[in-house]
Amino acid sequence: MSAPEGLDRITVTGIEAYGYHGLLAFEREQGQRFVVDVVLGLDLERAAQTGDLDASVHYGTLSERVADAVASDPVDLIETLALRILGICFGFAPVQWASVTVHKPEAPIPVAFSDVAVTIERSRT
Repeated sequence: MSAPEGLDRITVTGIEAYGYHGLLAFEREQGQRFVVDVVLGLDLERAAQTGDLDASVHYGTLSERVADAVASDPVDLIETLALRILGICFGFAPVQWASVTVHKPEAPIPVAFSDVAVTIERSRT
């Protein structure tokens, strides 16, 4: 997973939040832990040269917004949640490309597994 050629990256991995997403009633009632990884593609040269945070993305603010998105407004599919978080990423003006992975490590799967995740990648159009 990498940004298109010519773009720099900001990566935040392992953002954890508790949410109530899923198709099954007990997922909506009991909730579970979700983990999100975000990779942003943008040009960081101006930020690096000037120290201007507006030319970059405040990864603390990004992380808080992602955690809030996981904790609010339950949806049936983590695909929907990933798309919601992608919208948050593009809310930062410098972002030209983003990849969002939503992990659901406690998904109700009847066999042993380590993780299940959905990744959505998009470029600003």
